[in-house]
Amino acid sequence: MEKEPLCPSMQQEEKQPASRIRKAYIARLVGRCIVFVICFAMCFFAPEQFDVLEGFNFFKKFSLLHLLWAIWLIDMLFQLIPAKDHIPLGSQKHLLSRFKPIKEKINYAALKRYVVTTTKSAYKVFVIWVLFIGCIGLLYHFGVFGKTFLFMFSVAFYVCDLICVLIWCPFRLIMKNRCCTTCRIFNWDHLMMFSPFFFLGGFYSTSLLLMSVAVWIVWEFCVFLYPERFWEHSNEALRCSECTDKLCTQYCQKLRPAKKG
Repeated sequence: MEKEPLCPSMQQEEKQPASRIRKAYIARLVGRCIVFVICFAMCFFAPEQFDVLEGFNFFKKFSLLHLLWAIWLIDMLFQLIPAKDHIPLGSQKHLLSRFKPIKEKINYAALKRYVVTTTKSAYKVFVIWVLFIGCIGLLYHFGVFGKTFLFMFSVAFYVCDLICVLIWCPFRLIMKNRCCTTCRIFNWDHLMMFSPFFFLGGFYSTSLLLMSVAVWIVWEFCVFLYPERFWEHSNEALRCSECTDKLCTQYCQKLRPAKKG
């Protein structure tokens, strides 16, 4: 696999201002933290709000969780349709509208090696996550906590998703990707987020879980049908020089050479 070149921003000495998308993501992280606090408070002060999780109660009474359901569904829809002004490239690089082919001839042998290597890393993450969620499922099965706190795991993952993007991502230790824009598993976020719903049942949980599976399937099909869209040596849009999202600038700043005294 060809070594990824250092991005130009690593060589700059002056800190660049945050991009519009990064600012929006910071605001979204704050919003998600507020959602978590509200849901956590409801666990103790308004537990009836979680009745919507049972069976088809989704259609029988209104809950604040309906608003969260709608937000989650819309987020996933934006991963399937072109929405350049609102969604970072890393999440939509599988779409033709975000593909910017290189002017030179693509090295398909190197592209194949890249896909094989990143896919192996991706499914290491998948196995680790399945084991982790399996442990949560066992705790739920043995009554350590109930449906409400099982739901709260997904809300916590909802917050952690943007922490991974904006602050630090543990999956980079396995994936070895330079940034979120080039991340092989960027659109696995909702599948991972809603994986605890596998144990919940009911329309609320099942509908979101199935939609996240659909997003994941589309992403994985595109990886193997259009691999050139996922590699910066075949898709110029993924290169640092073309980056407008700048979601992961903290990594570039850490790698930037220190000023000479």
